[in-house]
Amino acid sequence: MRKHYTWLWFDADGTLFDFNRAEGIALKQAFQLVNTPFDDAYLEVYRRINQQLWKALEQREITPGALPVRRFELLVDALQLTCSPIQMSTAYLEQLALCGELIDGAYDVLQTLRATCRFAIVTNGLQVVQRSRLAHSRIGDYITELIISEEVGAAKPEPAFFAAAFARMGHPAKSEVLVIGDSLTSDMQGGVNYGLDTCWYNPTREPRSNGLSITYEIAHLRELLEVVE
Repeated sequence: MRKHYTWLWFDADGTLFDFNRAEGIALKQAFQLVNTPFDDAYLEVYRRINQQLWKALEQREITPGALPVRRFELLVDALQLTCSPIQMSTAYLEQLALCGELIDGAYDVLQTLRATCRFAIVTNGLQVVQRSRLAHSRIGDYITELIISEEVGAAKPEPAFFAAAFARMGHPAKSEVLVIGDSLTSDMQGGVNYGLDTCWYNPTREPRSNGLSITYEIAHLRELLEVVE
């Protein structure tokens, strides 16, 4: 049975935007821009470091301002490179901001539901990337609000992040909001803690490891059309 929601709050990376593809493209281009040979194996090293730092951000162990350069400091050290982490970070963010590729089905779902729902992006991603990438994508005109942790001073899953989002959107009833994202620890945990309905986008069908009471679970974004009216 489908339910109507006034607001659909989407995570950005890995939910609407094909971040894995964009990440690989941007990293390779960043190496070229700082005149450093690139090896395909570097991508997995970078991803491991980056994922650890984003988890640290969720735990307030690092700030959004420190994360971009720190990941390249660790990468340069791990790979024993001689290039500047600051220059590589700058080049990477510039390239990533141009990558507006979408997850399969994202455009179609928003196109279908725009007549009955309003859309927001709620993200822990970096401001310089998120705003530019949205502007370069096909869905820029569909998004009513873009809530970025770096701008509101709190990150998912913190309640302060969700409180800021509600304030930005005029304090709709919680029952009118559905949070959609691929992360159990930030999107789903934050939504559940704040008393919101949640939809876990789980394309690889990972098991629920933390026992969260998630409202919906989908493996493809088009499945949203089966639960939202």
